[in-house]
Amino acid sequence: MRRRNVVAGVVLTVCVGVAGAPTAPAAAMAGAAGPAGATAGAPTAATGWRGVDLTRPEVVATGLEVPWGLAFLPDGSALVAERNSGRVLRVRRGSAPQQVARIAGVSAVGESGLLGLAVSPRYRSDGYVYAFFTSAVDNRIVRFRLTAPQVQQPILTGLARASVHNGGRIAFGPDGLLYAGVGDAGVAASAQDPRSRNGKILRLRPDGGVPGSNPIAGSLVYSLGHRNVQGLAWDWRGRLYATEFGASTWDEVNRIVPGGNYGWPVVEGVAGDPRFRDPVVTWRPAEASPSGAAIVGGNVLYVAALRGARLWVVPLDWTGGAGTPTAHLVGVYGRLRTVVRAPDGSLWVTTSNRDGRGTPAADDDRIVRFPPAWGWWFPRAD
Repeated sequence: MRRRNVVAGVVLTVCVGVAGAPTAPAAAMAGAAGPAGATAGAPTAATGWRGVDLTRPEVVATGLEVPWGLAFLPDGSALVAERNSGRVLRVRRGSAPQQVARIAGVSAVGESGLLGLAVSPRYRSDGYVYAFFTSAVDNRIVRFRLTAPQVQQPILTGLARASVHNGGRIAFGPDGLLYAGVGDAGVAASAQDPRSRNGKILRLRPDGGVPGSNPIAGSLVYSLGHRNVQGLAWDWRGRLYATEFGASTWDEVNRIVPGGNYGWPVVEGVAGDPRFRDPVVTWRPAEASPSGAAIVGGNVLYVAALRGARLWVVPLDWTGGAGTPTAHLVGVYGRLRTVVRAPDGSLWVTTSNRDGRGTPAADDDRIVRFPPAWGWWFPRAD
């Protein structure tokens, strides 16, 4: 069982709040993800890591309707999914968003609709874009190409749908496989049922098949005991972290291991029950309600908070634990839904003020970009 850990390093130049961070020397750049072969608790020389400057915002898109999924193409432009309209937009800095696809059969009721997007890691050769959405009968994942967006091939169907707890985040992992956070669809017991695909994180081959290395033979289930996972991110060692909405007591960040059981609905938050894995971070729902997640520099986790209307910054340590989170942008942009690291190292953040629970500004919903910056990481032995 793992509780929140003390951060394994000290950041001396904090890029999340300081403009004009110093330029790191080449030696530090080479060690941005931590020295090769470093072990937990082993003291090493200072290493550079690439952070994000939250003092220099740039609004790259306005007037959107509940932007949910966001994924980058190889050319640096972004694809953005509008939850209610079913549209997929292409966003470039300095240009107005352009519709490039509309997902057929989207049913947007409550929290459901067009949710996560993912771009194939082999996009230059296969051209595939993946979308998770709610239809009239289920939640499903389809793939399509921008050259023929009307041809949408289902690769996973039959996930239980509801007006709440659909999950919906999808992302390709470092292993080239597709991961999907699937909510319990309001039926809490399904999260502990290994035969159900709801209340789980699923792991698929790009064609929807079951990877032979999944923890349960013949099953897409990668981890279970989840209520509503909406954030997936990997650190520099390829470890998966997921954000999860709690019920009324604790929201969570969990480090996901194959076959791990995260307790819902039996437990919520840190329980110390040997049957389940404890979260590495917890918050009260009023200060979080965490959705999207992104890791920058290999060791800093950014979490978008809806009800909390803020961006949480969580330092990660060498052992897979987490340090003390700090809150940024509190109330500045309202409800925050998605955070994604762009190819240039910047962080793109979407608002969710037109989702029926926010108070929209005149230019909502927006996408805000924060540029990269260099900081310093000093591992320590304790």
